[in-house]
Amino acid sequence: MKQLKVGIIGLGVGEQHIAGYQSHPGCQVIALCDLSQEKLKEACKKYPQVRLTDNPDDILNDPEINVVSVASYDNYHYPQIIQAIKNNKHVFVEKPLCLYEEEARHIYSLLRSRVDLKLSSNLILRKCPRFIYLKKSIENGKLGGIFYVEGDYNYGRLNKITHGWRGKLDFYSVVYGGGIHIIDLLLWLTGQKIIEVTAYGNNISSSGFFKYNDMVVSILRFENGIVGKLAVNMGCVSPHFHSLSVYGTKGTFVNGLECGLYFESRDADRQPEKIYEDYPGVHKGALIYDFIEVILNKSTNVIPYQEVFDAMSVCFAIEKAARKKNKVKVEYIQEVDK
Repeated sequence: MKQLKVGIIGLGVGEQHIAGYQSHPGCQVIALCDLSQEKLKEACKKYPQVRLTDNPDDILNDPEINVVSVASYDNYHYPQIIQAIKNNKHVFVEKPLCLYEEEARHIYSLLRSRVDLKLSSNLILRKCPRFIYLKKSIENGKLGGIFYVEGDYNYGRLNKITHGWRGKLDFYSVVYGGGIHIIDLLLWLTGQKIIEVTAYGNNISSSGFFKYNDMVVSILRFENGIVGKLAVNMGCVSPHFHSLSVYGTKGTFVNGLECGLYFESRDADRQPEKIYEDYPGVHKGALIYDFIEVILNKSTNVIPYQEVFDAMSVCFAIEKAARKKNKVKVEYIQEVDK
């Protein structure tokens, strides 16, 4: 079997992609890129057989490379994705896909004309064992009819937005950079589209150090009547955690730090079932094996790019609603561009 050749841009979270590719016999990582000479020196020690560069073009323009992981700063995602697609490369991109709606529409139009190329994004919570258990429980009717969902993306790493690269960008959105994980999770769990949002935000926690909202809360209206709430909290004094509650007519699921809880009674004396499936329990490169399988036409089990655009469409609406302080209709990119 001919191996796919892989290049990775960005050795922050991108370094964790390496193990994902190495887990599949059908591909080989041959090139790594980062702007930091310090990271490249460390990579030279760890991966002596891999080509190193500080110029993304060396990967994006290399005809030998079939697959590119884009794990650079958020503002670089769009131009690097476009360049990769134009150079006939499959793309696995860290979230967010891009920063602006017009960029997303451009990427989508290129993908529609290149059905031979695959793109997916690292929305890794779909691989969390506890959330997989929850998804199966919902599908099996254990919770009954879902009527309310809420999720919090509690980052707990304030210094990363006040002193890291995020605060230096011309534009950064905590919704795109973190909240998208919860948005994708809610879309995936419910199987329903979010059609309207309202949102408010502030930057009280990072005042004087960060010029964008460091927290945003949004109310979500789903197409079938489900109501939801999303909170993105980059400045919170708490550990990094994905809070999630799903309310159904037969039961309620609540994600906790030690375990999940399933309530099937309104009786205060009746203890909830404890769900001990691992959380987060997943490596940052866990989606990559499936991505390679899809490229090799051995599977369809990967987040399709349409669902990546769905999550981004909701993100764009929430960001817009937070600026307008008013409700906003979600305009799904693939529907708008048909």
